[in-house]
Amino acid sequence: MSYQANSQRGMADFDQILIWTVMMLFGLGLVMVYSASIVIAEDSRGAGGSSYYLIRHAVYILVGLLLGALAFQVPMQMWQQYSSYLFLFGVFLLVLVLIPGIGQEIKGGRRWLPLFVVNVQPSEFMKFFILIYTAGYVVRKVAYLDSFIKGFLPVFLIISVVGCLLLLEPDFGAFVVVTVLAMAILFLGGLSLKLFIGLLTFLVTSAFALVVGAGYRMDRIVGFMDPWADPHDKGYQLSHALMAFGRGEWLGVGLGGSVEKLFYLPEAHTDFLLAVLAEELGFVGVLAVILLFAWLVIRAFVIGRQAAKLECDFSALVAQGIGVWIGLQAFINMGVNMGALPTKGLTLPLMSFGGSSITATCLALAVLLRVDWENRQRLKGFTV
Repeated sequence: MSYQANSQRGMADFDQILIWTVMMLFGLGLVMVYSASIVIAEDSRGAGGSSYYLIRHAVYILVGLLLGALAFQVPMQMWQQYSSYLFLFGVFLLVLVLIPGIGQEIKGGRRWLPLFVVNVQPSEFMKFFILIYTAGYVVRKVAYLDSFIKGFLPVFLIISVVGCLLLLEPDFGAFVVVTVLAMAILFLGGLSLKLFIGLLTFLVTSAFALVVGAGYRMDRIVGFMDPWADPHDKGYQLSHALMAFGRGEWLGVGLGGSVEKLFYLPEAHTDFLLAVLAEELGFVGVLAVILLFAWLVIRAFVIGRQAAKLECDFSALVAQGIGVWIGLQAFINMGVNMGALPTKGLTLPLMSFGGSSITATCLALAVLLRVDWENRQRLKGFTV
């Protein structure tokens, strides 16, 4: 018993492997953002502006890490206590972005709030807010999760309100992530299987209706089913992504050697960064990225399971929810790049260019590290 206590006290304060996994994804993302964007940057800003996106991406990571350092200082009990206020703040931002003159419209979508030199995308932060809120809701209502009126209906109405605001932007990708994330936390928290299946059926039916009811979404489905049938229009983006994967073969054409990033593949440094990586680093590079994300998700669930064993239910749901969020978004992005899923505008977490995505993910990972730190402090016998 004494040996066990001493070994626990000698335990590291942080999950070192998790931290190194995140750092490797950040580092690989920096390299690939620079490689994928250098031609676009030179075209828009001249030869001297080749590192424009690289510098901005590095600044976003730095801001995200600073925000994460602040978030790490907040005890999980406080996150739980203020979860409802964070959620309301997120809803306020989603409403604000829809107001003409306040929200900025880019490429037909009103998803950004202009803040001096950067644009903030509230939907990215809403993923974190809905995660925290739903985890807190499940802990508060655990005794009523089998009840349709007291347990299921309130959270269903909340998801519906957030979903409607996201669809008004429109941001179907964020809608999918937020909805699945909330459902996953409800399921992990013990929602009645009958209610969960009913909710799943309703959401699948609603998603199908949303796709059929919007022409541009239906075009993406058609382009996904056979991109080569119309490679110059509906299947353009996917066909070029597939060509990038094909050119990469096993070991790639070499870093910086991508042809598809030369104005052929749209959004090469954001949504389709993985396609450029596949072309330049090949199957080996893609496999490395998949394994890094898989390990990150596994660690999140292990941390959550440890919190559950220590009877910290809110922390457990938050940790596992973060694993679901990052795993789901990475899975969708990879599936889109590989032609396994219809084209959808979701970034590859920690790697793709995008300030809001990077900072929101850093915030979530900081909270995950906080859960891990509190677990380790409790195992060492300290009071948190």
